[in-house]
Amino acid sequence: MPIRFACVLLATTLLAGPASAADPLPRDELERQCWQRHTRERTRIDLKEPTAVYFSNLRNGYRVRSPFMVEFAVRGMGVVPAGKALAGTGHHHILVDTPLPPSVTDKLPFNDGHRHFGKGQTFAVLDLPEGEHTLRLLFADHEHRPYFVFSPEITVRVTGRRSAEPVKIDPATFEANCEAWYQDELARPRGPGQWVTVSNVRDGEALVSPFSLRFGVEGYGVCAAGQSAEKTGHFMLDVLREGRVQQAVDLSNGATQANLFVGPGAYHLRLRFVDGATKRDLLPPNEQAVLVTAQERL
Repeated sequence: MPIRFACVLLATTLLAGPASAADPLPRDELERQCWQRHTRERTRIDLKEPTAVYFSNLRNGYRVRSPFMVEFAVRGMGVVPAGKALAGTGHHHILVDTPLPPSVTDKLPFNDGHRHFGKGQTFAVLDLPEGEHTLRLLFADHEHRPYFVFSPEITVRVTGRRSAEPVKIDPATFEANCEAWYQDELARPRGPGQWVTVSNVRDGEALVSPFSLRFGVEGYGVCAAGQSAEKTGHFMLDVLREGRVQQAVDLSNGATQANLFVGPGAYHLRLRFVDGATKRDLLPPNEQAVLVTAQERL
């Protein structure tokens, strides 16, 4: 098993470039405490709405510096690029300082108020001026006609440029500083290049089962099986314990998140992004460890 895995990883690296490293927990002790304080909130499973879209890293009232990351989440439907018709799928749009469209039969316009992500993207980086802005995520079909699937409208306040001095956590005012740092940290854009990532959990993080994992990819778009498009693929997740695969999740339906039900223990997550036809790795897998410390009843 170890030898075979090493060969696969080497072949993938030769094919797709440098390995995609998992995001580590913050090095600073106070920042690490702050990040882990919000772990359950980021990973709790929501079974209330079978179909929903929402911003996975932003909440109403958040304060961020610009440019900032906006991560997309969709539940109950899959992602396929624009122009590719497939039942139960669509792609994301962000309404920026713009109300919902009056008609669900009209195509969405292309302008600054209607940001289209028709390549099957899982996130966007927005650069907005200082001040308050409204954002809403809307899911639409292959012709940019909206489904009746959209997030609540949220308001975020852009406090300045990302080049400005970041928030520091002072132990004397930990509560207030933690919230400010955490909001800005969630919105921090990731590094350039091509990568695949588990966006809401960091390497070595302690989790409570069941938990939800959300996935992102840069350099490619997501496309559910049943359609094909240039520079697209879908996610696959292997959950390993003591070197053996305990669960294998194939998200060929274009899903960008998965719910896991596992017992306490140490696990290794291997997130792959593969070609829909051949299941060949398009990018080096994201490899990270998690520690499940407890189980919770739903």
